Amino acid sequence: QVQLVESGGGLVQPGGSLRLSCAASGSIVNLNAMRWYRQAPGSQREWVALLTSAGSTIYADSVKGRFAITRDAAKTTMYLQMNNLKPSDTAVYLCNVQLGSMTNYWGQGTQVTVSS
Repeated sequence: QVQLVESGGGLVQPGGSLRLSCAASGSIVNLNAMRWYRQAPGSQREWVALLTSAGSTIYADSVKGRFAITRDAAKTTMYLQMNNLKPSDTAVYLCNVQLGSMTNYWGQGTQVTVSS
């Protein structure tokens, strides 16, 4: 079992920055990918960013150039640096870890609100 705990959310003004963290604990073996998703009220869950086990990154067009996904050397903590935040970025942000081809774990989410 793997447990994921997100932190770092909050209220920020448009143009501001936040860094989210996702701490993983448990049996992390055969790591395939780490991802961030977000879900705004009344909307479907949206994929935001991907970090592969090899270190490659891919971003949704809506956040490209503003967000950066990274992790620590131990691959147990994942980060999402969010810059130039917009009101449309307001959502609950969730981290996801994929082990192998089929096993996914999710965190409980952290709220990000971008408002003046």
